[in-house]
Amino acid sequence: MNLSEIPLIEQHAHNILKAEVAANYPFAAAFTEGYDPEIINYHAKHTLFYRRSIREIATLLNCEPEETAILEQRQNLGLEKLTKLYFDAANLEAIYLDDGLTPNNILPISWHQQFTTVKRILRLELLAEKLISEIDDFHTFVNAFIQEIDPPSPDIVAFKSIACYRTGLNINPVAPAVAAVHFYDLKQQQKRQKINQPLRLTDKHIIDFILQQALMIAAKYQIPVQLHTGLGDPDLDLRLANPLNLRYLLECPQYKNAPLVLLHASYPYMREAGYLASMYPQVYLDFGLAVPFLSVAGMRNTITQLLELIPTTKLMYSSDAHSIPELYYLGAKWGRQLLGEVLEAAIKDTDINTKEAEEIAVAILRGNALNLYGKRVSISPHTPLN
Repeated sequence: MNLSEIPLIEQHAHNILKAEVAANYPFAAAFTEGYDPEIINYHAKHTLFYRRSIREIATLLNCEPEETAILEQRQNLGLEKLTKLYFDAANLEAIYLDDGLTPNNILPISWHQQFTTVKRILRLELLAEKLISEIDDFHTFVNAFIQEIDPPSPDIVAFKSIACYRTGLNINPVAPAVAAVHFYDLKQQQKRQKINQPLRLTDKHIIDFILQQALMIAAKYQIPVQLHTGLGDPDLDLRLANPLNLRYLLECPQYKNAPLVLLHASYPYMREAGYLASMYPQVYLDFGLAVPFLSVAGMRNTITQLLELIPTTKLMYSSDAHSIPELYYLGAKWGRQLLGEVLEAAIKDTDINTKEAEEIAVAILRGNALNLYGKRVSISPHTPLN
């Protein structure tokens, strides 16, 4: 199946680095979730993802498939022309950006808007860190946090939580009085610090508390809440990244109207994530990061496992692109190609017919995202494949 003509809704990605930051950012760092110098400077270049990508990037840039040649061509084009080249090749109709990843090092959302429609994803922990640093009273903090997101700003298409990174997905109920004790303990720790460092929130009680406050607001407005699940950098404990840990939240009736988007295919917990999406009406999935970071066989297997059980109305495209524009293109290329291959196999297996496969492709690449986020975006519908 040729899916290249379907414009993509990139429902989860991150901002591109500022040029002066990117100048000191090793190119191979974009091809690994690791951040140890030995991983970045040596081992990352020996992954199947990196080797495949070098050839694909070189083809688009019309240069030799070597990193030095690619870097030279990137420099010649400049960041804006380079980004336009990749975004056009990816056929991106809209991108939803989580601008909470290294916020001091990235270009603003307004810069990205010169290339396509852009909406913002609000990272909840970043907002909480900012407010905790400014406010000394717990109740004032809670009220300020709620006022920031109730109602959500018109430019915000979704909330996002990185609780998975900080403390894990085993979210538990937290009484306000308990959260208050942990808040004041955290404030005391800040005062004892000899160096004025930016706050990095790692207290599980506070993280669980603010997430559940946000979920109540999300349920009120039916605004999606994206949750990091599965693989990521070494900051997370992969054992606590299994989405099965979310059972408490999924069973709470007060959060049922808050759509939950489990990011990154929950890799390597694809089947667990697919099961949850098939059982709980509020659960949705995407396959970003797994696509394009895995081998071709790994990407194909991931999408296949997701579609074993999940309703096709619950799966969405994303790439989790960040830092460099190449990742947007690579995600789009392989997202379309592998989805097409998996759907062709499903036709051969008699799971679906050709017309159904075409409808499913449009739904996964753009339609499901428009339906889920549709109240907060205005993008014209796309004509299905002929």
